[in-house]
Amino acid sequence: MRSFMDDDFILGNDTAKHLFHDYAQGLPIIDYHCHISPKEIYEDRRFDNLGDVWFGGKEADGHYFGDHYKWRLMRSNGMPEEYVTGRGDELKRFKGFADTLTMAIGNPMYHWCNLELKKYFGITEPLNVDNAEAVWNKCNDMIKNDPNLTVRGLIRQSNVAYVGTTDDPVDTLEWHEKIAADKSIDFMVRPSFRPDKAINITKPGFKDYIESLAKAAGKESLDSTQDVIDALVNRIEFFAAHGCVASDHGLDYVPFRKISPEVCDKAFKKAMNGETLSVEEAEGYQTALLIALGKAYHKHGIAMELHYSCLRNMNERMFASAGPDTGFDMIANNSCGGSIAQLLSELDKTGELPKTIIFSLNPADNEQIGTILGCFQSSEVPGKIQHGPAWWFNDTKSGMENQMKSLANLGLLGNFIGMLTDSRSFLSYTRHDYFRRIMCNLIGEWVENGEYPNDDAALKRIVEGISYYNAKRYFGI
Repeated sequence: MRSFMDDDFILGNDTAKHLFHDYAQGLPIIDYHCHISPKEIYEDRRFDNLGDVWFGGKEADGHYFGDHYKWRLMRSNGMPEEYVTGRGDELKRFKGFADTLTMAIGNPMYHWCNLELKKYFGITEPLNVDNAEAVWNKCNDMIKNDPNLTVRGLIRQSNVAYVGTTDDPVDTLEWHEKIAADKSIDFMVRPSFRPDKAINITKPGFKDYIESLAKAAGKESLDSTQDVIDALVNRIEFFAAHGCVASDHGLDYVPFRKISPEVCDKAFKKAMNGETLSVEEAEGYQTALLIALGKAYHKHGIAMELHYSCLRNMNERMFASAGPDTGFDMIANNSCGGSIAQLLSELDKTGELPKTIIFSLNPADNEQIGTILGCFQSSEVPGKIQHGPAWWFNDTKSGMENQMKSLANLGLLGNFIGMLTDSRSFLSYTRHDYFRRIMCNLIGEWVENGEYPNDDAALKRIVEGISYYNAKRYFGI
């Protein structure tokens, strides 16, 4: 029987061990999509305790921020909400999570948490109820005193070369400016452009957001769809001047419905007046924006990320209490592959198709995405159209394997840009280690089974590319 989480964790054969230890393990991390705070990076935040950095919860201003992966598990173990997102008795909360974790066999959270304890705190004994208080005390002592356990220290010891935060078009990017001016910060932090609130014309708060966007773009008001597009392009130029190399779109589904500018403006004005839009009107407006944004991304060398097939905030009672991003989302079943292809084709017709990364929360879409890629590749960059890594509910061991197998079956796995954290936690960089182990094990199995030759130079190129160099090239870092 193998020891739990030893140096060869997940590496099930000699080829996998060689590929991971000799090629993948030591490479820097390019975390091109996450939700961490640039303000906390600049201020080099030191957390109060392990619960603060691991769980988060209700903030002083009333909103909730933290790790909803953990919150979902704790609720599944029957923990009262006061110990899930509440900030009362932190030790009791931690012990409750330790009990939860022991029940999480087969869940990636079990691996992630123990990897984090091992890497950042030197704790090799699996977390459980019996050792929870000792682990809590040791970690909190280190968090209080260890110079490597500030936000910047965590990023440095994780060997992170690039952090791509997620930023709203109306953001002033003041913290990014301060980071760029601080010569003591020796890793790259760049904004990513996320214009969801301008695109989501049927969702609450649209009118107020458009007024904020007008102000950010230096306009008194935005009175037409073209005005909104012009304001967004203005902000894209601002982001590009701050080193932005990626945009992100969190869509329920990807629409494609072309309507006339007149009908589009009518829909926009109805939304601004609080009137209900038809599906045709909403999708027409959204399509006009996506086409215009895609062209702007191409002009500025910004990759377009499309995340879709999520049903959000499905528990109405908890959404009313805790708000969005608190762990009440689920996989949706959308059939929008044809619309994605139409969008990409529309941009391709004029030579303005940007680098595009496609993520579906529904793993049933893996093969469809794989076939979309092959329709729109070009010589601009190898793997110009990417199948995004296993995302959110899919970043399990089997989910990662399935995504890579699908990509290998239908495209070129060797040009894959690899993993991201998509996280709100500064400890979550161990997910890159987890991914690299799974990737090396998968490739190692193919080699050991005689399905790919034991060509060390080729294997080195593939493994190092997926771990680091492909993303470096793709984003121009």
